[in-house]
Amino acid sequence: MFGFLSSSKTMLESGLLNGAIDHHSHILYGVDDGVSTEEESLSILSYLEQAGLKTLWLTPHTMEDVPNTTEGLKERFNALCAVYSGPIELHLASEYMIDTLFERHLEDGDLLLHGEDRVLVETSTWSPPINLKEILSRMMSKGYRPILAHPERYRYMTEEDYAQYHRMGVLFQLNLPSVLGVYGEGAMHRAWNLLGKGWYTMAGSDCHRMRSISGQYASKVLKSAQIKQLESLMKAI
Repeated sequence: MFGFLSSSKTMLESGLLNGAIDHHSHILYGVDDGVSTEEESLSILSYLEQAGLKTLWLTPHTMEDVPNTTEGLKERFNALCAVYSGPIELHLASEYMIDTLFERHLEDGDLLLHGEDRVLVETSTWSPPINLKEILSRMMSKGYRPILAHPERYRYMTEEDYAQYHRMGVLFQLNLPSVLGVYGEGAMHRAWNLLGKGWYTMAGSDCHRMRSISGQYASKVLKSAQIKQLESLMKAI
């Protein structure tokens, strides 16, 4: 359907999305800065069906500026599931900004889990919470496994920071636009570096709009060696 190129391919042409799992998206409509309407949610799902996506995690923001509630997100998720009849397996979690609201959710045990015990978290791209390591350790002491969303985008992180969190058992989630250069050279370099070390556990699109995901998947190209490097990660649970 999408054709093939000899030396480099787009994400669609590569086949990487066929049978893949997208662990991070903002496709649940009307709850954050992502998709705003039911129609766009369904359009993106239809597009991803054609690409062969198997499983999609809907992970809307929860933060002080976007104070979504667990029950509210579940209600909107159920509404989307009621109108979507396609083959993609839909799951609900949330992307939690590590802030005071998250600490309250953590204390109350009121978290939308990403699987059995995992929690998707993020920080500002420019600076970490003062007590980031302590919060991650506290999460683990409560039986949660932190997934650090798009660590390659955190400009404040050093090589030793990544190594320290990896040793702690924090999971790393790659944003696919990072390896495509969407967030700039720095994020792309850090992404390929972490991929080379084998420190990513999963990947996600972080999709917020139809036009962004279609543009990224249909026009940005990867080399054959890069595609090979991403293959197993795309299907990681």
